Amino acid sequence: MVLAPIRPSEPARCSYIARAMWKLSIDFEHPSRDWWEAGGHDLWEGIVEEPGASSVVLDDDLAASWLAQAGAIPGWDGGPEFAPHPIAARPLADDDPDGH
Repeated sequence: MVLAPIRPSEPARCSYIARAMWKLSIDFEHPSRDWWEAGGHDLWEGIVEEPGASSVVLDDDLAASWLAQAGAIPGWDGGPEFAPHPIAARPLADDDPDGH
């Protein structure tokens, strides 16, 4: 779990809130390459920690921003019902071993 500082009105105090974490993963069941070829590959490589990675863990704000950009690329909604998008997103629980 990542803690984000909140700046209270009194400078002598500081408190923290928990930030939700999300795991984004390549959905290998998504059959189309359209999204990847239309700019999705570059967007994905810009967010993963190492080239060729198939998943990444992000805080909720960054995940939401990235997914909004990904959804604007043609082909995002081009998959079947069981794999509608080339990237799957799921929230991580506090005790999830995939969390950082």
